[in-house]
Amino acid sequence: MAVVARSGRGGGGSAFSSALRSFFSYRIFVSAMFTLLFFATASVLFSSHPAHFSADSDIETTGRAYMHRTFLALKSDPLKTRLELIHKQASDHVMLVNAYASYARKLKLEISKQLKMFDDMAQNFSDLGVKPTYRTALFESDGPVDEEILRQFEKEVKDKIKVARLIIAENKESYDNQLKIQKLKDTIFAVNELLIKAKKNGAFASLIAARSTPKSLHCLAMRLMGERIANPEKYRDEKPRPEFEDPSLYHYAIFSDNVIAVSVVVNSAIKNAQEPWKHVFHIVTDKMNLAAMKVWFKMRPVEGGAYVEVKAVEEFSFLNSSYVPVLRQLESANLQKVYLDNKADNETSETKDEKNMKSSGNTKHLSMLNHLKFYLPEMYPKLHRILYLDDDVVVQKDLTALWKVDLDSKVNGAVETCFGTFHRYAHYLNFSHPLIKDKFNPKACAWAFGMNIFDLDAWRRERLTEQYHYWQDLNEDQSLWKLGTLPPGLMTFYSTTKSLDKTWHVLGLGYNPSISMDEINKAAVIHFNGNMKPWLDIAMNQFKHLWTKYVDNEMEFVQMCNFGL
Repeated sequence: MAVVARSGRGGGGSAFSSALRSFFSYRIFVSAMFTLLFFATASVLFSSHPAHFSADSDIETTGRAYMHRTFLALKSDPLKTRLELIHKQASDHVMLVNAYASYARKLKLEISKQLKMFDDMAQNFSDLGVKPTYRTALFESDGPVDEEILRQFEKEVKDKIKVARLIIAENKESYDNQLKIQKLKDTIFAVNELLIKAKKNGAFASLIAARSTPKSLHCLAMRLMGERIANPEKYRDEKPRPEFEDPSLYHYAIFSDNVIAVSVVVNSAIKNAQEPWKHVFHIVTDKMNLAAMKVWFKMRPVEGGAYVEVKAVEEFSFLNSSYVPVLRQLESANLQKVYLDNKADNETSETKDEKNMKSSGNTKHLSMLNHLKFYLPEMYPKLHRILYLDDDVVVQKDLTALWKVDLDSKVNGAVETCFGTFHRYAHYLNFSHPLIKDKFNPKACAWAFGMNIFDLDAWRRERLTEQYHYWQDLNEDQSLWKLGTLPPGLMTFYSTTKSLDKTWHVLGLGYNPSISMDEINKAAVIHFNGNMKPWLDIAMNQFKHLWTKYVDNEMEFVQMCNFGL
């Protein structure tokens, strides 16, 4: 029994020991295989050296590069790890330098010197990696890294990195500024587009304001008309005074339908006249405003004993379509359309851009008041000289010297407006027409209507009204000039105009803000020609007071109509 029992224990122990030895043998075999595989893989990886960097190399951050750095660490060669870090740092700076160069090219900057500097810096990094000494000892050697060579290589790399950082630091701000400048240019362009649009809208709004009748002017005319209706006996027409035809007095001609404007012209002339009782004002208006004009000068008689004659254009019976070409042409439906659709206005001495802003709806050319100036000798047959004034002028000095000016037997005394190539005859007339080309000099200096002293005797002698009719008849098809009265005036008085000193007549206060106050103060007459008339809200504030100081603010209707002066 005892033997059997020992035998049983001994047999079981032998089987267990055999199984245990088999298990550990299998584990040792597997471990050995994995160890061999590990060392084989490590040998393959260690046999590959880090490539020298160049300007076009990419930064190794994943995959093989990661494993490469890992096994360098496992191999316990700190110089290899140090070399890899230096290589990585140099490659990063090469890419940074190239990025700045590329950014500079994209901005199209004129910095060829800087671009060359960046390219040279990148090339220097590349050349450093391929130097024979470093390539052989550091990148192609299978043995340990020479610490002295590595230290020298590291010093050169750091020196170049330092230089690269300095260059980048110096130029980074300029690149940032160039980006800001480009953004600013884009903003300026966008704002400029908005400004152009705003200017066009403003010019159009100003044109509407200039073409419309202000509420205050309409109110004044209606108040004066109401006064005439309420008191007919008070405003009976008087017989013509003999002074109206006395050639020894100083006679003025003013043609307008604007009551307040005419009152300012008369008031300013009288206040600056040395002998106001010798001055006679011939005012012609249209039939609709005749009563209002008469009531004004009845209610507010001129000071100093001056004389005022108010008439309607219809009272001059000779001004009919059988005699006046303009009236005959205005009866033509086609010409009415041309007048209403005009795109240019030669009337004033405004700039070309301002003329081009004239749009349809300008009906002033349809009024006979605008053409009356060509019939002065027939309207006032007993006078020898007469001073023509527009309704948008202000008289600042005594004008009696104009009646004593020697016109050298010429008809029209006027201030010339040309300067350089501007305001020459070519600016107003169509010199492609053979008749214009033959008769006139395109470089001849133009002059202005607005303040003109006319010798009526010389006018009659030269028969200039007939000359005016001749040109007006030829221009029925608008082939000689477009619209306005200045072009036919330049043609009619081509060789019969005497140039006056510029201080007699200063123009442009209705469109030119740059006129100096010194020039204005020296002027005998200032002219608010242009769209910015002094009685409008769009008038230029720096000049408006020159007009408003002659407005009769004590007149009750002016106060009631809220002129806002």
